[in-house]
Amino acid sequence: MSNTLFITGATSGFGEACARRFAEAGWKLVLTGRREERLNALCAELAKQTEVHGLVLDVRDRKAMEEAIANLPLSFATLRGLINNAGLALGVDPAPKCDLDDWDTMVDTNVKGLMYSTRLLLPRLIAHGRGAGIINLGSIAGNYPYPGSHVYGATKAFVKQFSLNLRCDLQGTGVRVSNIEPGLCESEFSLVRFAGDQERYNATYAGAEPIQPQDIAETIFWVLNTPAHININSLELMPVSQTWAGFAIERNKA
Repeated sequence: MSNTLFITGATSGFGEACARRFAEAGWKLVLTGRREERLNALCAELAKQTEVHGLVLDVRDRKAMEEAIANLPLSFATLRGLINNAGLALGVDPAPKCDLDDWDTMVDTNVKGLMYSTRLLLPRLIAHGRGAGIINLGSIAGNYPYPGSHVYGATKAFVKQFSLNLRCDLQGTGVRVSNIEPGLCESEFSLVRFAGDQERYNATYAGAEPIQPQDIAETIFWVLNTPAHININSLELMPVSQTWAGFAIERNKA
């Protein structure tokens, strides 16, 4: 049985890096993305190494997801892996200053989009059985609070608990579930969060030697290729330069 992998949000960052890593190893790929030009270019490039099927869609669009997955070519009928990568953070302002539209977008993408792809693809993963795996992209923001994380961190806490609950429901199917929780990573993700502010982006990573998308791709490749009887429940990664801050204390200045 061939190895086939479905990756959401494959046009940049972790998703693109994973697509390249798994193509290099000969896995067949189904790649989704909202940006048609980028997705088509990536598919054309990787088609020189493996069989690739691109789906231009937004994971928030349930109907589009249902139709695209229902109409996958027969050669992609069974999946060895699913990487739920599509996700985003918007803004760093404290909650009282945030835009509710941004909160809706984060919940719809990070929570509902992940739910849609998982539920719709479960039959194809179960059909593969032993050795299949779901990789959910969580974050250290789902484990630790920090100012400005509010809804973003809450969506990643959902991903953590959803991953654990999925494991319970999939007992006996052979399908594994892992939650990958990166810390400071340098990717387009942060440029989106900073609304395109390149100067703030540069300052965030200056001298920090942050995690790179290729590091996450290598980690996920390892997780999906561990022996079929092993499940990596969760894996938290930080660059060596990053650690935890002390508690914030408001002082009475009177």
